[in-house]
Amino acid sequence: MGRLEIIDGSNWRGFMAAPRAVLILAKTTCQHCADWSTELGAFLDGDTRLAEVRFGKMYLDKPGLADFKRGNTWLAEVDDLPFNLLYVNGERRKSWPGGGVDRLLARLE
Repeated sequence: MGRLEIIDGSNWRGFMAAPRAVLILAKTTCQHCADWSTELGAFLDGDTRLAEVRFGKMYLDKPGLADFKRGNTWLAEVDDLPFNLLYVNGERRKSWPGGGVDRLLARLE
């Protein structure tokens, strides 16, 4: 998966505390999530502009995320997956559903 890290119950706090991090919320059974991961992974393999940004994917249907879910009550309002979040120094700055490199780049600018 290259630069797209798998985020789980053991590493989500450190990931989100990075200077700039994009977290993708997904489920293992979501085809749109898999498609977005493939598209983003291909983009990141050839990208040098976003080297300082960490990218991660969290599978919401995997065990071990109770602390994450309790600490992020807004999660109950997420209806569509994949769901992307931009964190800057641990603070959630932007969020949006769906995929697309162009949409991602627009939000990172």
